[in-house]
Amino acid sequence: MAKERKSDGDDGGLVFTSPHGQLSTPETDRLVLEVIGRVADKWTMQVLEVLAERGRLRFTRVGEFVGDISQKMLTKTLRNMEADGFVQRTVHPEVPPRVEYELTELGRSLGAALCTLWQWAEDHHVELSAMRARLARR
Repeated sequence: MAKERKSDGDDGGLVFTSPHGQLSTPETDRLVLEVIGRVADKWTMQVLEVLAERGRLRFTRVGEFVGDISQKMLTKTLRNMEADGFVQRTVHPEVPPRVEYELTELGRSLGAALCTLWQWAEDHHVELSAMRARLARR
C-alpha cells in the first residue's frame, strides 16, 4: 500500500499505491488524506447515514435523527458536506422557507465506501477490543 518515494526532487516521503495498482502523486495523497479527514469525523458520518437511510430531509429532521448535535454543528457539517459535493441543499420559495437536504450521487458513493469500513470494523471488533484490553493492562 505504501512505498518509499524515490529521490527525484520530491520530499522523500511515502508514496501510496491505489487499489488499482497505480502509484499516487503527492497531490493525490494530500487530496485523499484531506477527504478522509473531512468525512471521518463523528457528525459527518452520522449525517451521511441518516440521509442515506431516510432520503431527503429538512434541517430539523436531520438533527432529530442524528441526535445529540447542536444546530451550529449540524449547520457546519451540512455546509461542509455541500461544499464537498456530498449533499444537495434545496431551498423552496415558500413562507416560511423550506430547506431540504439529500445525498448527491457522490455522497451515496461515499456512503457505500464507508459501509465497507463499517463492515471491516464489525468483522474485527472482537480482535480490536482484545488488543485494546491487552494494551490497557500494561
